[in-house]
Amino acid sequence: MARFWRALAVFFFGGVLGTAFGVAVGFFVYPFVFPPPPAAEQLTEADKAKPVAAGTFIHANPSDPVHWGKGSVSVYQRAVFLEPDFEVGPGPAFHVYLVPKPSIRSSSGVTDTMYIDLGGLRAFKGSQRYPIPAGVELKNYPSVIIWCERFSVLISPADLAFR
Repeated sequence: MARFWRALAVFFFGGVLGTAFGVAVGFFVYPFVFPPPPAAEQLTEADKAKPVAAGTFIHANPSDPVHWGKGSVSVYQRAVFLEPDFEVGPGPAFHVYLVPKPSIRSSSGVTDTMYIDLGGLRAFKGSQRYPIPAGVELKNYPSVIIWCERFSVLISPADLAFR
């Protein structure tokens, strides 16, 4: 009888472990297998003034092949615009942040900072527009970054050059 209960416990424990492993793998694999289609958003007429700043996303840690980004970003008075050449490696829960620190190259440069979360990344590729909340003094935010909220990881930073 003890053998039966032991086998039942091993079966149950294996099922729980297998389910947990499957869910964890799903978080990592799903964005790679089923990425959203490329974005093709446009600036609104109100945004089409001269850009206040511009920058280029970089691969902050070349030894990390998973967390990377490239492409251009333009900052207007009312919006951050990821240009059509924007692209990042897929992953879960990516967000666009305005950060009050220049030259961010690691996750530790963001965790203790009062950033502005502009919203979740809608696509891993293509042009996207993110409105800036009213009252934000843009010259105090010299960086735009792509951040993974789920794992608190820097995906790609862009240093802004103000015009």
